[in-house]
Amino acid sequence: MIVYAIYVAKLVPAVDGTGYGKDEFFDPLRENHGKPEDSMKGLGRTSTEIAGEPYRDIAIHFLGKEWTSYKKVLMQKFPVSKMISISSLSSSIMKTGKGPEKPSANVHLEELDDPQRFAEEGVKYITLQEYVSRLPELKDEISRAWHASDRVTSFNFSIKVAKLLSDTSVLQLYPTLFVLATEILDMLGDMVWERIRQKAEYTEDGTLVHLPGNFQATEICAEAKETCYNWFCKVGSIRELLPRIYLELAICHCWRFLSEQPANNLPRLVMMARGITDPLASFYCRLYLAHCAQKLPQRDIGHLIISMNDMKTLLMNGAQVASVEKPSGALSGTRSSKLGLMEPAIEYVMKCLFKESCEQLQIGDILMGLGLARNQSELFGNSSCVSLVLHHLLRELPIRIVCSNALDILHLIECSNDYSFDQCLNYKLLGLRLCENISHVNEVNLVMKKVIQVVSQFNSLDEYLNVIDAHVDIALQKHMDSYLDSILDGIFERTLDVGIGENELSSLQSILLKLLNHFDNLEHILRLNHFNQILSMMQGSSRTIVNMRILSIATRYSCVRDPTTIQFLFEVSRSLHDSIDLSTIKEKENNHSAHLVSRFIHMVDYDSEVKRHLDFLVQCRGAFGSMSEVKEMIVHSSNLLVVKATRNDISDVIFVKSCIACSEVTIPSIPSHLKQLNLYLETAEVALMAGLVSHSDGLVDSALRCLHNVDLFEGSRIPKDIDGFQSTLCKFCSLIVMIPGNIERGVTSIPRNMFSILSSLSWMLPSMKAKVLCALILTVAALSQNNLLYHAIHDEVMGNDSLFYCDQQYLQELFSFSTVLLQSLIDTVLQEPIQAARGNLALDACNAVASSFEVCQGASEICSKLVETAKLSLSSNNKYLQSTIKFLNNRGFLQRGES
Repeated sequence: MIVYAIYVAKLVPAVDGTGYGKDEFFDPLRENHGKPEDSMKGLGRTSTEIAGEPYRDIAIHFLGKEWTSYKKVLMQKFPVSKMISISSLSSSIMKTGKGPEKPSANVHLEELDDPQRFAEEGVKYITLQEYVSRLPELKDEISRAWHASDRVTSFNFSIKVAKLLSDTSVLQLYPTLFVLATEILDMLGDMVWERIRQKAEYTEDGTLVHLPGNFQATEICAEAKETCYNWFCKVGSIRELLPRIYLELAICHCWRFLSEQPANNLPRLVMMARGITDPLASFYCRLYLAHCAQKLPQRDIGHLIISMNDMKTLLMNGAQVASVEKPSGALSGTRSSKLGLMEPAIEYVMKCLFKESCEQLQIGDILMGLGLARNQSELFGNSSCVSLVLHHLLRELPIRIVCSNALDILHLIECSNDYSFDQCLNYKLLGLRLCENISHVNEVNLVMKKVIQVVSQFNSLDEYLNVIDAHVDIALQKHMDSYLDSILDGIFERTLDVGIGENELSSLQSILLKLLNHFDNLEHILRLNHFNQILSMMQGSSRTIVNMRILSIATRYSCVRDPTTIQFLFEVSRSLHDSIDLSTIKEKENNHSAHLVSRFIHMVDYDSEVKRHLDFLVQCRGAFGSMSEVKEMIVHSSNLLVVKATRNDISDVIFVKSCIACSEVTIPSIPSHLKQLNLYLETAEVALMAGLVSHSDGLVDSALRCLHNVDLFEGSRIPKDIDGFQSTLCKFCSLIVMIPGNIERGVTSIPRNMFSILSSLSWMLPSMKAKVLCALILTVAALSQNNLLYHAIHDEVMGNDSLFYCDQQYLQELFSFSTVLLQSLIDTVLQEPIQAARGNLALDACNAVASSFEVCQGASEICSKLVETAKLSLSSNNKYLQSTIKFLNNRGFLQRGES
């Protein structure tokens, strides 16, 4: 007890903090006056006010998941090269446990005797993996020693780990070192806590009791308290300041066993951190202090405000960042690196500061404590703040405070122009925060006016776009058209001067997308100042994204008629086509970009100016040669012009032939043979509709050649689009009925050629071939009628029923071909290997025969044979079998005994 009393007297000096808050920056290790608790008065809820609150698990949750996540981000943000240099101090510590060490005094004497040799040997190079792997080894050694009851060794090793944090010779390594070292210190703190807690679960008379989570120090037995005293005495005996602070922070939550107000020790630790001379080590020590403070039940923000003010003072005095004019290389090299490395400490402390400070009164206390507010009503009354601190303050401030004080914050940013952080990024952050709740922004017109005044002073396009990007939503939502015109004028003027670089493209893309999403009307967008000129200066993926958005908006409507709009969208589409990787288009024909361009072409409508429309399609064919989907749409549109001309009685044969020629030369450039086949058939039908029989014959011949090249497998084991292929062939069969027969080539030349090609396709499955043969049989039956079921709509195109009326040779040729088809159909059905499928195919064939032929012995025998095949393959209860037998009986194709 006496030892601890002496320790406490040394640990908590009598200080008077009346001078704190002025320009004087004092260190309690050098000055023996000042009371750190006084600086905490009036800063929100104090320890005394919330002493009765229970210990909350949310703090542990934060320390668990959020702290782990934060450490990962910290290490990722500052990656380290594979080889690193370490000082002699770090080298000696990293060799802990691997042999005898020289006393530090001897090392210093050697340095004085031979400084050159020491300088050469003082820095050693090792791999990052060697360095990083040594710390987990130390962690394991500490854990093993602890569980072997060798707590002195554990403690000594922990001191050595803490000493590593005083070495900032390798700046980029320090965050990684901090994370690994604090993991070890946290482990030590947890082990000390658990040891004391186990002792605390016994009363003075040795009875085992349950210790609640919100226990009080008065409930702790003397033995547990004595153990706790001893640990704090051990920490107090460490000579070096930095490891002493870190070790006490690691076990600071153990103060709960000794004091009802453990948070009262935090201001002393904050004051002690002022004695750390290295700014980087000092900042990270404060970061760890903020982390450890959250293990305590009290939520006192005073120590966080002191820490933040101390870091702010170090930035202003040490980094000399407050000058208005930037000297040559002011933030280059080491200084710039250190500022970046210091930022996580400011960020974390600020997060902790605002984590639970949600009340208006407490926010005012924080801002007054940081020297920004004059009183509770003037939250941003003072003139300036360190830019880096201001940035993280803006990130954490409640949105209601930001919106209600936007003008004052703008003035504060304007006055805080130093090189700890880019001023324009603070303007940008303010805009992003205001956009979280635009409707609650006070004096929004004055805010936007001030923003426009500020950015007008920027010569840099990058800075201008950064700030405008964050504020443009306000101008859009509040319908500030005059400010919007000023913004676009400013962008255009700066792009003319310097062009658009890679850094500016992403911001410009964001601004244009916001404009497009807001107006959602192409005509309104085209009326915006310099929109087209600014868009034309963009390039790369940003231009592609904006182009796709423009086409998405344009293609929502039924048609596009305005010539200016059509030309603008054509240029947008061409730019999109030229920027796309051609290999991607080949692999994915349904590419979104190609679909948008295709949709645009489909929507173009020149009304009665059909020749102008055809010229547009020809222009598109030359511009979008790499997009197969677009070429398909060109063929469809060209054919649609023929249909429109036919319906409107436009008797310009040259125009119709030009449209068909456009389609005919476009189809071969489409890579898919199946799609070519469909387009040839469509164009042939259109030609027949226009009375161009010779053109139709040529297109059908092209379709047959294309059919010969179709392969649904295309190297894979599973055929693609079987249904689509069968549907196309059925359409082909339907078209054959309308095409006049050619006496020279044979009236059945087209279906015979089709049958011949199908028979030569080795990849054709029996099920596919059988269905096509059924369609051919029905086609032959249709051609044999005295009156065809349908004809071409053009008066000059005569059907076969007129050309070969009662022509016996014609009928004989049809009968001869049908015999071949029937035999092939029966053979194909029997080739189907799957029993159930074979039965269904037999029934399909049976229905086709019964529908196509009159009752005769030959047809009855074929039907009987097919029914027997179906009965052997299907259940007698099969509905398709039963309905087919009934149909055959009604038609008279089956004898009574056969059914």
